[in-house]
Amino acid sequence: MKTTWITPALLVTGVALLAGMNLTVPEGAPLHASAYVISLAGKYLSYAILALSLDLVWGYAGILSLGHGAFFALGGYVMGMHLMREIGARGVYGNAQLPDFMVFLGWHDLPWYWNGFDHFAVAALMVPLVPALLAFVFGWFAFRARVSGVYFSIITQALTYALMLAFFRNDMGFGGNNGLTDFKDMLGLPLQADATRVLLMVFSALILAGAYALCCAIVSSRFGKVLVAIREAEARIRFLAYRPESYKLLVWVVSAAIAGIGGALYVAQVGIINPSEFAPANSIEAVIWVAVGGRASLAGAILGAVLVNLGKTWFTGVLPEAWLYALGGLFILTTLFLQRGIIGLFNWRPGSRRPATSAVTATAREVAG
Repeated sequence: MKTTWITPALLVTGVALLAGMNLTVPEGAPLHASAYVISLAGKYLSYAILALSLDLVWGYAGILSLGHGAFFALGGYVMGMHLMREIGARGVYGNAQLPDFMVFLGWHDLPWYWNGFDHFAVAALMVPLVPALLAFVFGWFAFRARVSGVYFSIITQALTYALMLAFFRNDMGFGGNNGLTDFKDMLGLPLQADATRVLLMVFSALILAGAYALCCAIVSSRFGKVLVAIREAEARIRFLAYRPESYKLLVWVVSAAIAGIGGALYVAQVGIINPSEFAPANSIEAVIWVAVGGRASLAGAILGAVLVNLGKTWFTGVLPEAWLYALGGLFILTTLFLQRGIIGLFNWRPGSRRPATSAVTATAREVAG
């Protein structure tokens, strides 16, 4: 793609300016970026990673997931487990072996699935691996059963709702209703320090830029062309000797891993993870981000996530009771008048959609060639 470099460049430039405004501009100056603004920007970047992962499967493969927030939350819980283990004896109860909530609930031993999470390398490996594993198991059965369309969307929503109910249980060992919180530091860096917040924001931007480049490489490859063809005419692709379920499963697993990384970055910057992150409403809101920004446009997904959450921050501060109405109205207006999303207004859509005939024909030519 000729414009692949533009979005990462804009991301890095914007974040670098924001970091400079926090670290070099004195507090009280008009151009100073407060710690709150830095944390907010980091959170938006984490949401953008989730939107990007969703657009990869929905925009290019036609897989509408109403439960992608589950992968985001799982990545967050994995990072939360590591950060809880990092607290050590500095917790309220001073127990170096058990997190505070386990001591409070009367647990005597650390569950086996918590072992190893005191090491950052283990947590970093599990952040994408746990969501990817769940996506693989779920997708293996769903795609091979040829579940698609609205039926697939419904069972993804059921998946995240089931996980939400499970994580609310105290005996699951993840903090129950309260979740995981009161994190102290990460890799020896205090999470409340301004420099750490800036570092996490910059790292989130770099991860987002890397994820964007990866997604661009996927959708512009031969594999990506097959995904688009599956989205437009899956039955015809089967006649070309392709196995759509294999392509769907692979992109579904990759998407889940990306979403999990976004969730881990989110928790490190927000400082809490609880079962409400699994709520189906969060996954539906992510779909709205992608639709508003521009489905099948990776840059549009990022733009939609940032702009919609900026609006949410403003609305919930000024008119909190009106936010859901505004969000619903925005989605309706986008569906009726901006089918290509905001990015379509600029007539710049990297990896834009092609008609069904051209997509399938291109795949057929590759097979023949």
